[in-house]
Amino acid sequence: MRQSQFINRLHLKVALLFLIVSLVPLVIVRYFSVSTAREIIINIVSNQLEHVADDKVSLLERWIHERKADLKVVSSSTILGSMDREQIASYLELVVETYGVYRDFMVVTDRGRTVFNSGGRTGDCSNKPWFKEGLAGRSYQSGITIEAGQKQSIYKVSSPIFDEYGGVAGVVCASVGTQVILSIVLRVSLGKTGESYLVDKNGFFLAHKDPSKILSENIAQSDSFRNIFEGPKRRRIYTDYRGIEVLGTYRRVAGTDWYLVVEQDRDEAFATITRLKRYFYLTIAFSICGALIIAWLLAYYIAAPIRRLSEAARSLEAGEFKNDLAQINRRDEIGVLYRAFGRMALQLQARQNRLEKKVVITEAELKEVDVKLRISEAAAVRSERLVALGRLAAGVTHEIRTPLTSLKLFLESLEDEAAISSETEEDYRMAMNQISRIEATINRFLDFARPQAPNFSDIDIAQLIDETLLVVQPRAIQQEIFVKKDIANDLPLIRGD
Repeated sequence: MRQSQFINRLHLKVALLFLIVSLVPLVIVRYFSVSTAREIIINIVSNQLEHVADDKVSLLERWIHERKADLKVVSSSTILGSMDREQIASYLELVVETYGVYRDFMVVTDRGRTVFNSGGRTGDCSNKPWFKEGLAGRSYQSGITIEAGQKQSIYKVSSPIFDEYGGVAGVVCASVGTQVILSIVLRVSLGKTGESYLVDKNGFFLAHKDPSKILSENIAQSDSFRNIFEGPKRRRIYTDYRGIEVLGTYRRVAGTDWYLVVEQDRDEAFATITRLKRYFYLTIAFSICGALIIAWLLAYYIAAPIRRLSEAARSLEAGEFKNDLAQINRRDEIGVLYRAFGRMALQLQARQNRLEKKVVITEAELKEVDVKLRISEAAAVRSERLVALGRLAAGVTHEIRTPLTSLKLFLESLEDEAAISSETEEDYRMAMNQISRIEATINRFLDFARPQAPNFSDIDIAQLIDETLLVVQPRAIQQEIFVKKDIANDLPLIRGD
């Protein structure tokens, strides 16, 4: 289990190391690449949007300016100054046919009387804004509207008609169709989601690719509209009226309260970044797989020898010395480690053999010492017993010596006091010799009980043996032991105690 955990940890560490080494640079490159690409794309798309907005607004402003210029030319015509209805009708019909953008014309005198109306309607125009501006000597342009029965949006422009004295003789008003110009304005080449539209200051669509939204849908609450009035702080990426993130810009149409907005969906604009991210993710995935494979192979290349080395170490720990304990043919650091481990194992084996031999020798010596110790203990026991025997003998000898001395003194006193007959003299002498002998034996017992310094002298071996036999002979006879004495006659004296 520990081996498996070791291998797993080593594989895991090597794999993590390779993943970190391989993925960190990729992640850093991915971050900076995507960030840089994002800024570049935002700048590119924003520049494209701004160029489109500039072009469309320039085109729309020029077209509006041309309409105003057309109407000034028409109003300065002597035909309109004549206020002759038939001449005016012929002239204005020609203008409508020539320019193709005018729907209706109306000519009104300074009193508000309608001189000509191509739409066929008549009525009081004195309260109309275009009429009031015309009487004041100024040109007028209305907002875009869709009137009942019309298929396209229109707006009105008017211009004063001056008489030969410079006074206002009347006002000419034209309804301008926006279908042609707005179709050009709304047509943009910004991918599939790019669009441009026209809104007024209140947030109503004035022009849109979906005609149903014109003057019917208000986007005043959307970021698209609020972004128009944020000035320098406006965002380049925001949520449009559809709730979709877009990149956009706007331009105000000069001389009007119209605003042209050009936008493109963020997802489409960032499609390149999305592909770039996808490539990075694929690269990272392949890098992870490659790093894992390489890490596994490298970990195996490192871990397998280490596993064998750990097994050899455990075998060595258990005291198993094998010739193939740690063999490898590699020339790298692991090979050096294996060879060093092999030398260490051989040294340990030799040391263990020496120790085993020493242990065997020590055990033999201990056994020998134990035998000697046992002999010493036996000798000590015997010595102790002899000491006790000596003490006992000393006590017994002392008890015997006292009455023996009294007996000797008594016999000596008998010799002095009475004459001994010749028949008893030999018995007397034998008794006295035996008493002296007993006394000498007692003295020797006492000397044995109380060892003294050796007293060396010349000793006759034959006499010593005879005296010794006198002591042991009775015991031998009691135990039915026959003692045979054979002593050479020419034995020399020996020096001893």
